[in-house]
Amino acid sequence: MVAAISSLERVRAALANEAVDRPAVSLWRHFYESEEDAEGLVAAMLRWQRQYGWDFMKVNPRAQYHVEPWGARFKYHRDGVTKPTTLSLPVQQAEDWQQITQQSPTAGALGEQLQALNLLKRALKGDERVLFVQTVFSPLSVAADLVATDAVFKQHLQEAPELLHAALEQITRTFEQYVAEAINLCDGIFFATTEWGSYDRLTKEQYAEFGRPYDMRILKAAQEAEFNLLHVCKANNMLLDLLDYPVQAFSWAAHEAGNPDLQTMLGKTDKALIGGVGLATLLEGTPEQLHAQLVHDLDQADGEPRWLAAADCSIDVRSPAKNVAAVADTVKGMHL
Repeated sequence: MVAAISSLERVRAALANEAVDRPAVSLWRHFYESEEDAEGLVAAMLRWQRQYGWDFMKVNPRAQYHVEPWGARFKYHRDGVTKPTTLSLPVQQAEDWQQITQQSPTAGALGEQLQALNLLKRALKGDERVLFVQTVFSPLSVAADLVATDAVFKQHLQEAPELLHAALEQITRTFEQYVAEAINLCDGIFFATTEWGSYDRLTKEQYAEFGRPYDMRILKAAQEAEFNLLHVCKANNMLLDLLDYPVQAFSWAAHEAGNPDLQTMLGKTDKALIGGVGLATLLEGTPEQLHAQLVHDLDQADGEPRWLAAADCSIDVRSPAKNVAAVADTVKGMHL
């Protein structure tokens, strides 16, 4: 049995598949009432971190920051549970993709997020030092969020692919530069495909054309970081087709239909694996059910130190505090 080690040591050991005292654990969520500026976001995230003592942090900026550089506008709410409301989006018809040009990685919403990372870096020192990663959406996901509906986006993808590719090039150039700036302040990126890494949205061939080439460029820009992870959202996801992505860890919804479970993934890759906590169980279940789910995950991990316990995705802001605490307490009571 390994003696107790720090969160920083625990996560670094897990990424290297070296012995740990227990699995690392983290959950992340939005703070809708605090996300409009860097200071508010950082304060909310630090309160969350200090309350539960997570082993690593996924920076959870407002989910719209990545499209604001291109003129997308939103109304933000202060009640803590209501998602931002869309006011305007820049792409209404296929010709509008020609207006999507490269943006500064240090101005506007992107600059604000760099400021947040700098504040976190300054705060997470000494005993509080943990690895923390910035959320970066795939260029395809960014493009899709510039359009009002998925149906319209898919229509553009099929009917005006040359215009979409040109826009994806501009988006990718912007985020290549942004990621190069970000990894000077944080430990890596949480690279998310959102719903566009699912066969429910695209075919394997479509993702190979509109997703993969641009993804690889963003990940290359982050290659010097020590903790890059690929997060493949939703059911029926493409994770097994993306295992060659150059990251240190994979994050996905292990309990969703059509997705590989933890045991399957352990046999498919030697990378670290992050997940195992169902979002619905966190929101609607009991501490006892969460405990049972995590014990099952530990059994599936079969002593592998490279399993890090986390939820399928960002947890619902209404998830009861007792359930969040149950995840932290259960994993911290485990031994490997």
